[in-house]
Amino acid sequence: MGLLEGKRILVTGVLTDASLAFAVARRAQAEGAEVVLSGAGRGLSLTRRTARKLPVEAEVIEIDVTEPDQLVAAAVALTERWDRMDGLLHAIGYAPPECLGGDIFQAGWDEVQVALHVSAYSLKALVEAFRPLLVAAGNDGGAGGSVVGLDFDATVAWPAYDWMGVSKAALESLVRTLAQELGPRGIRVNAVIPAEVMTPLYQQWLDSFPDPQEKLKSVVAKIPLDRRMTSPDEIAAMVAFLISAKAGHITGQHLFVDGGYVHLDRALT
Repeated sequence: MGLLEGKRILVTGVLTDASLAFAVARRAQAEGAEVVLSGAGRGLSLTRRTARKLPVEAEVIEIDVTEPDQLVAAAVALTERWDRMDGLLHAIGYAPPECLGGDIFQAGWDEVQVALHVSAYSLKALVEAFRPLLVAAGNDGGAGGSVVGLDFDATVAWPAYDWMGVSKAALESLVRTLAQELGPRGIRVNAVIPAEVMTPLYQQWLDSFPDPQEKLKSVVAKIPLDRRMTSPDEIAAMVAFLISAKAGHITGQHLFVDGGYVHLDRALT
């Protein structure tokens, strides 16, 4: 029997099969879960196309996290389908181009509020919309609903990350606050920090350097464990664990899955 046998999980943030959210959805299905994906706007058609690449084609619902009406409609739709939600993956992040690139002063509030809304506040919006379903996951003696966010190390200022780094710091704080608020209702809230995984967003960050390949080599050389980057499947395995009953007393945590890059390298250099 799989780690997530019989569980019902909503996975946000799937655009292509290169995304970490896709790896999570694939792993969840392999562990026995029923998975629904969400997409938004112009990316919705991409999400639907990518859903067909899963072992079992997943249903896709539309959720623009900046549109309260869509959140309400999605909650109604899933409540008609499910009597509970065992897991919710928040894998949503976006910042306008002005918010990245190494000059934090080029972005005004109009751009910054978009980054904060989509990348941080959206976690609260999603949890609020699906809170009754998440609470219901613990009503029958189960482990309760589990919310997992994909985060990024916000304890330091990363080159060129600018307002996205600020947004991730807000997300990190929100994970702890939601865990405290929702713990009495049996809902766990954690974050997984995949510092060094080759995703489209990570590639965008690399491309901000004069020589991306040299930067990549310098990063890999500093990863203590195996001198290699983390794979999407390793991130997905951690998310699956946090959603499972085996993590039933873990909440408010930020778990690094990065081969020791962030903490060990910083301690040794």
